[in-house]
Amino acid sequence: MESASAKRGHIGAWLVHIYTASGAVFAFAAAWGVVHGNDRLAWASIFAAMIVDSTDGAFARRADVKRVLPAIDGGRIDDLVDYLTFVFVPMLLLEAAGGLYRSGLPAVAVVLVSSLYGFVAPDAKTPDAFFTGFPSYWNVVVLYLLLFHIPPAWNAVILLLFSGLIFVRIGYVYPSRTPAFRGLTLTLGGVWAVMLAVIIARWPSPPRPLAIASLGFPVYYFVLSFWLHARRAR
Repeated sequence: MESASAKRGHIGAWLVHIYTASGAVFAFAAAWGVVHGNDRLAWASIFAAMIVDSTDGAFARRADVKRVLPAIDGGRIDDLVDYLTFVFVPMLLLEAAGGLYRSGLPAVAVVLVSSLYGFVAPDAKTPDAFFTGFPSYWNVVVLYLLLFHIPPAWNAVILLLFSGLIFVRIGYVYPSRTPAFRGLTLTLGGVWAVMLAVIIARWPSPPRPLAIASLGFPVYYFVLSFWLHARRAR
């Protein structure tokens, strides 16, 4: 007979998996927004998926889901949802916004295929909590390409550049788990999330100073990742 505490544990673990899987619903809502010309809804849905992705790991560890529900791989759920929300839908959004024109399909194809490798590579996540290769944050890349009205030709070049970085085995910070400077990273990430919320609420014409200021966290992320990678290599 299963004890009451064990039942609560199973319910908690199921709720965590449902929470992670809710990202797929946000992916659909974002795609619906793109199809119906509501980019603000699309970005708001992607933002909601980002919040889920940033917090579900902590909930999963607290609920000890691997032990309580060993037959369900929460990591695979997470990867499937992340591919939809942070790779597929952003490419749909960029193309629908006219950000690629004739170069659209080849560049998008490269992003979609290279990102698949990024998700399934055996060393995609390291034991010391780093992503290996550019971690397919296409939602962030596309947001800034559209926010700053980058010309389509340059958009294609930037997509190809970041696609190439997926195969360069540089370690990138896993914000919620990389121990080094985690407190600072989470604090700056929280400030950045507030900035993004305001930018999305004011889309497509947020205050330009805010848009520029919001670049601070992505710059910090890349600089910290490259510096820590160099330190780890030594």
